[in-house]
Amino acid sequence: MADAGKAGAPLLPPLPAAGKAEWRAWAREVRTGLPDLSAELIAHLAAFLHTRGARRVLAYRTLPGEPDVSALSGPFELLTSRARFRPTPHLTLHPWATATEVSRFGALQPPADAPRLTLETVDAVLLPALAFDRRGVRLGYGGGFYDRLLPDFAGLTVGVVWDALVVDELPCEPHDLRVGFLATEGGVRGLQP
Repeated sequence: MADAGKAGAPLLPPLPAAGKAEWRAWAREVRTGLPDLSAELIAHLAAFLHTRGARRVLAYRTLPGEPDVSALSGPFELLTSRARFRPTPHLTLHPWATATEVSRFGALQPPADAPRLTLETVDAVLLPALAFDRRGVRLGYGGGFYDRLLPDFAGLTVGVVWDALVVDELPCEPHDLRVGFLATEGGVRGLQP
């Protein structure tokens, strides 16, 4: 992995050909030094969602270092997900307020018996990530849950990440999901397919 070279300098990203493990390590290290600018990001994101007419939004419960989107729970009907592993890994959708237990990943999740909702009723999906590239490629945590959930989703897909974690190019496999928009503390922008 490339390094900063001197104290206080930004950590240089890996080369585009580097593997996902190297990119994940880089993103985690960069993220530890970033300030929490969730309020700025949420202001941009809320305005964007309002202009697009989104009402029901699949959001995520925050892990350390991620932008916190919970402030959207007033102006929008938020849903959250639960990771399930049988018969195959997948996500189920639930009302936001049902997330009351800690998942194996460390974020709040609904209990196994929480009421379920369907993806067809969702207007927009907010996707967390370690990093995104300018083409909308997402570097997730490696579980592939969103890649399996969203291949046919017709609504808005919005990657939510800090500006410092938007890079020119990430490694991409055919099954990797691309988002249509990126939301950062600097604003929301559309991406070219």
